[in-house]
Amino acid sequence: MADNREVITGGDYKRMVAGAYSEFLLEYEKINGAAVADSYRGKLPGTHILRTLGAGIIPLATAKDESIGGLARRVATAAMFGARGTGGVVLSEMFRGLAKGLSGKYNATSSEFGKAFQYGILFAQRVLPESPDSQFIAAAKAVAKAAYHAVRANLPISEILTAAIKAGEKVDAAKSSVGEMIMFTFLRGCLKGLDGNFVSPAVSLSLGLTAGQDNLPDPRHDLVRPYCITFKIINPQADILDAEKQLREYGEFALVERRENELWVHLHTDEVGKVVENAVGWGPVKELRLINMSEPHVLISHEALLKVAVLVVADSESEAEKWRRAGAKIIVRGNEYNSPSLAELIGAAHSDLASTYVMIAAYPDHFLVFQQAKRILGSRVELVLCHGEAEAANALNAFDDKKSAAQNAVIMAGAARL
Repeated sequence: MADNREVITGGDYKRMVAGAYSEFLLEYEKINGAAVADSYRGKLPGTHILRTLGAGIIPLATAKDESIGGLARRVATAAMFGARGTGGVVLSEMFRGLAKGLSGKYNATSSEFGKAFQYGILFAQRVLPESPDSQFIAAAKAVAKAAYHAVRANLPISEILTAAIKAGEKVDAAKSSVGEMIMFTFLRGCLKGLDGNFVSPAVSLSLGLTAGQDNLPDPRHDLVRPYCITFKIINPQADILDAEKQLREYGEFALVERRENELWVHLHTDEVGKVVENAVGWGPVKELRLINMSEPHVLISHEALLKVAVLVVADSESEAEKWRRAGAKIIVRGNEYNSPSLAELIGAAHSDLASTYVMIAAYPDHFLVFQQAKRILGSRVELVLCHGEAEAANALNAFDDKKSAAQNAVIMAGAARL
């Protein structure tokens, strides 16, 4: 066994994630093109990956925590919440596995990081259905095996990543699937970031994550607010309108309500510390409750208007109006080529419009994002997975607001296939 005393810091992790984003800036259009040629069910997987990763790196620009465990958790939370499409969910699961392996660590040895990396591969692999002809699954297993042996040999992290890449590429040297392209682009980007070898337009964490190319998705547009914070202030010294104005600077869905001598606040934010800092200046803070909305949690409805509501995806106001007339109550933006993010689905459920929701996914590339919403919100959400708008319309026509979400989901799924 090699005598390796390498230490991976939070700064190293930042560079690795920035390197991965930088590599996808170069490769995302090539991945999109391969998806069309490969009849991949995700029409724009490269763009979905880039936007998911963009959501993940935004928190690094203002992060005060320098620990590798804390930074990994912040990236995982933001990437999970900002995940779009099949590829985005797979990548966010890889970050979730990394964060699990690095949890509680200020720095990590090569062995510890290598084991966390194995977690990441495992999490990414298990989110996809097992298929005997899946090149991605085959490559993921080869990568995980190579990483395992490299970790056991106590190799430096750069050699662990190199071994993983070489092992995966040998699975099918003649043809790489879209899933493999995504995985290896990520691994190569991490390796280049670790070495400081950026070959794409510079992504400066200190200057607001600006990229030097035109027509690129701006990661600032994919900023997510993954923390739901509620609290009350006794004998508040703040006006409701002033409080709402200040809170909206740090979040969205800012609901401020006065009840006798108390001020109740419900906010979705990515700046928990700043929100609390402002609140303590308004009076004594009580019953503070914080939820990471990217993780499974119990969603308690507060005086919901409806027993059950239907959510659908639409790409224009005219299309949204068509769905509304058919009975849908919540519309999120998206189409066959552009998946909504997990944040949009979770945010809709947190609006307290209904006690339960039936979410209709009209395209296969949306399925994993919707399934993540179900995993996180549990029995509050039921899914109807369709193949196209015609099936989605059939499903919606079968909705009955007098039945439960679970009953509707069964009936609507049957109607979709007629």
